[in-house]
Amino acid sequence: MDLSRQTVFFLDEEAFVETARPGFRRRVMTGDNLQLCFWRIAGGTPGSYLHHHPDHEQLGIIVRGALDFRIGDESGAPDEGERTVLGPGDSYLAYRGVWHGDSVFVGDDEYNECWILDVFAPPRDDLMEGDAAATQSVREPRTDG
Repeated sequence: MDLSRQTVFFLDEEAFVETARPGFRRRVMTGDNLQLCFWRIAGGTPGSYLHHHPDHEQLGIIVRGALDFRIGDESGAPDEGERTVLGPGDSYLAYRGVWHGDSVFVGDDEYNECWILDVFAPPRDDLMEGDAAATQSVREPRTDG
């Protein structure tokens, strides 16, 4: 099987790798124009800082547990008290430049984890670099030399 063009990914415990942030494991799948980062985050783990992506849109879907976070708009970060709690099946869309983060991850009853699927468009280079085991690249072979 040619894994450079892998098209099917199964829920494989061993495919998730630890990141430099304690409590965070991920599996990254990258296509030509989009990228999926499947996060498994231990409940109670301190979250991401308030940030934005000037060159990427981010769509997040909560699969297990809950995400308590702040999300604003392009004009600036939301106020401290402006928090949103999302549970399984809920999603968020951070357009380019939308401030989001300051997250609290709430674990589910079975795994004590928060599972989030983050889709980025275009793909983020920083998620493709570094630990090769954390990234599964599915890109069109280059034909321009």
